[in-house]
Amino acid sequence: MNVSAILDAGFKEHGALLQATRDAVKEPFTQLVSVCIEAILNENKIILFGNGGSASDAQHIAAELVGRYVSDRMPIPAISLATDSSALTAISNDYGFEHVFERQLTGLGTAGDVAIGLSTSGNSPNVIRALQAARTLKMTPAGFAGNTGGAMQDIASPVLVVPSSETPRIQEMHILLGHLLCAAIEQGLGLTQDDD
Repeated sequence: MNVSAILDAGFKEHGALLQATRDAVKEPFTQLVSVCIEAILNENKIILFGNGGSASDAQHIAAELVGRYVSDRMPIPAISLATDSSALTAISNDYGFEHVFERQLTGLGTAGDVAIGLSTSGNSPNVIRALQAARTLKMTPAGFAGNTGGAMQDIASPVLVVPSSETPRIQEMHILLGHLLCAAIEQGLGLTQDDD
């Protein structure tokens, strides 16, 4: 095993994808920041959901918003649908795993919320169903995806598509974009503190 080669290859792939991702998501990222700020100003919330690593990212981003990203400030209303083990298992058992986010979103969401689905392929059936429900419920369906964006591209807008087919690299970009989204929302809401 060549540990140095693994390290070097990982950093090389990550570095090459950084600029490509920035170029690919610049416009939809600006749109996502705008709809999130508008939702918060209208006393709505941000709802995030995904599977596996994307579930962790959804939970991470929601925690940064409700807690704090950088500045001490009022909490920003956000929730992850991937954290309630009782709801996840009950809905999966009674209705099927493809309904696990849709059912929660229908119960917890309101018109004007922003529903952000995370899926590295853009094709996760339970994420797609929830985004379809978000449209029906007059929320803004948005997403983080990879590769070509998958089915998410036809359902959600804006969608941040990381131009890679490598799941680990997509996930690395997703959490970076999540952090930057938190920073932009804080600044856009005037919640950042000057350091001078």
